[in-house]
Amino acid sequence: MTLVANAAVVAVGLVALMALPSAEGDESGDRRIPARAEPPGQGSPSAAEPPPFTATVESAREAGANELGLVPVIMYHRLLNKRIASIDRTPAQLRAELVRLAKAGYVPVTAAEFASGRIDIPAGAHPVVLTFDDGHPSHFALDDQGNPRNDTAVGIIYEVAAKYPDFRPVATFWVNRAPFGLPDRERQEAAVKWLVDHGFEVANHTYSHPDLRRLPTKKVAEQIVRQERLLKKLGAPPSRTLALPYGSRPRKGGTALAGKWDGTRYRFDAVFLAGAEPSVPPYAKSFDRSAIWRIQSNGKKGECRRWCSAYWLDWLDKHPDRRYTSDGDPEHISIPKRLRGNIISKAAKKVIAY
Repeated sequence: MTLVANAAVVAVGLVALMALPSAEGDESGDRRIPARAEPPGQGSPSAAEPPPFTATVESAREAGANELGLVPVIMYHRLLNKRIASIDRTPAQLRAELVRLAKAGYVPVTAAEFASGRIDIPAGAHPVVLTFDDGHPSHFALDDQGNPRNDTAVGIIYEVAAKYPDFRPVATFWVNRAPFGLPDRERQEAAVKWLVDHGFEVANHTYSHPDLRRLPTKKVAEQIVRQERLLKKLGAPPSRTLALPYGSRPRKGGTALAGKWDGTRYRFDAVFLAGAEPSVPPYAKSFDRSAIWRIQSNGKKGECRRWCSAYWLDWLDKHPDRRYTSDGDPEHISIPKRLRGNIISKAAKKVIAY
């Protein structure tokens, strides 16, 4: 069924994709993504941060921690005041979904942070990964004061974070050859720098957004390397994650995770699909970092009755024991004893079972 849902997303995406303007590709520094991002106009807090929290059996039980639970990785495309394709969302729909997540105790982490397994959120909170494909102009733009425009994805994320302080304002933007529709290299560099400096992840979505399954292996690697060179030239750190255009896997699946072209090698921590269920975390035995599920942001009509965000967020609300709940300690993995057999062996020493 997951394959059916993924195929449906692919079909819609093929219709909805807008032509990408051309831009030259090619190679930057290794800037680290900050662990926490501050809203525009606010500096770092002057007070010293509290000492790291160490989870115990008692604290894990009190938080109801289940760090083998399901994590919603939500997929967004264009934001339009009037939707054209089913995968489009309006700014109001994005705002409403983010408010729902904030009220339910979800805290955003980037795709790279999720894939690394270091999910640093408060005890009792639930991680959510907000992902935006294609680098559309509706995702990010600055106003005359140098702040994110109110009607963009970043602007809405900050708006919700201002009302719900525990809602960490970060997301992942997987972009192609003309990030955010910006026509020149200088503005592209400025956009990437702003996002990276504020804790967002900007990473690889291939150079020209082809269906990778239709390409020979060498062309798959070329698409990935050309985009990675462009991102490096724009000042982005090396991509740790890749989102597959249309969720379509290359015929040689491992090519998406690692490979080389024209003397340049690439290796990702994780590769993300286009649908259609919440993901298990990376320390679960069933985790496949070459094919991580995402959930399309949408209501419950048509195929979305079973596969999109409205359905899955309702389902997780009704099944809290199946949802990832943090112990507040990124150095340990707290789980109910009944789940001990589901964790990968190399993480066993970090486990707190209660």
